[in-house]
Amino acid sequence: MGLPRGRLFWLLLLLAAACSGILLALYSSAVEPYPGPRSRARNTTSPEAFFRFKTSNSGAGKSWPCPRPLHLAIQRHHHFRDVFNLSTPVLLSGPLFTQDLWDSLSQHKAPYGWQGLSRQAITSTLSLLNSSESAQLFAASRPPLRGCIRCAVVGNGGILNGSGQGLNIDAHDYVFRLNGAVMKGFENDVGTKISFYGFTVNTMKNSLISYWNLGFTSVPQGQDLRYIFIPSDIRDYVMLRSAILGEPVPEGPDKGDRPQTYFGPEASASKFKLLHPDFVSYLTERFLKSKLINTNFRDLYMPSTGALMLLTALHTCDQVSAYGFITENYWKFSDHYFERVKQPLIFYANHDLPLEATLWKNLHAAGILQLYQR
Repeated sequence: MGLPRGRLFWLLLLLAAACSGILLALYSSAVEPYPGPRSRARNTTSPEAFFRFKTSNSGAGKSWPCPRPLHLAIQRHHHFRDVFNLSTPVLLSGPLFTQDLWDSLSQHKAPYGWQGLSRQAITSTLSLLNSSESAQLFAASRPPLRGCIRCAVVGNGGILNGSGQGLNIDAHDYVFRLNGAVMKGFENDVGTKISFYGFTVNTMKNSLISYWNLGFTSVPQGQDLRYIFIPSDIRDYVMLRSAILGEPVPEGPDKGDRPQTYFGPEASASKFKLLHPDFVSYLTERFLKSKLINTNFRDLYMPSTGALMLLTALHTCDQVSAYGFITENYWKFSDHYFERVKQPLIFYANHDLPLEATLWKNLHAAGILQLYQR
């Protein structure tokens, strides 16, 4: 016996509505826009969103949490949660230049500011760094395959000689190298991958002079390689401008230099990054405030190139491993891994390497950094 006509009508109507809801949900899921890679110029999202995104590979649509993200380790630590400020701008680009910024940075000497430097040189350089790529470290078109950005920062310490860490280094999403980054002949210990090369013009040119006979005969080059300029002097701004324009350096101690001999013929603004002087100041004040600042060497002191690259990675990557950095037993190893005869580590007055060693040790103990030790 069939249902009464009224009851059958309402049952059919309810069934149709349910089916429509299911179809609508399936459609919405299918066309949900990909959230896109994260912009790492500034951290403007919540910690949960910052370390989680939807991948676009075989697990499309599945959320992959980042294991051991830096932010969580920082927030759990009683000391470092008050030291880190992940919203601090890391890079300086044209859109950030304002009269207020000029007035502020003109009060401080390089690398912490622009006191005594040519405004025309500064502004003409920054005007060339006007794309979104200049404001962020990682290319927006190349999100990592895993749910987090894993970075290796490779210093040049002798601890790497005989380490066999090459494959471990190359397994990271991005690899930072610096100064005399010799790789040929040491692939088993230091790997071959390079994503970023960090330097000041002074350290780059000194490395080419000092380590030429040890294998550093040219600055690393490559289509996907990006260069991170540390603005320690006006010459860094002038060299950067000439590199982007593909022109000889017009003035200063590097006058006549052809930047393409260092960085290759593919000289475009997208290949170059510039650390923000405020970022260098923040790192010095909060992480590496040396007692040298209170001595006659205060105008010479700044964190080492390796320290600036490692702290840059700690403010932009989700996981960071450090190789070839100073450890407590530094005296067991040569100054550099590529030296044929063991050389003692020299402590110059422009850096505070014991202070840096203590920082790396503490960051490692806090689970914020993975420091290679032997």
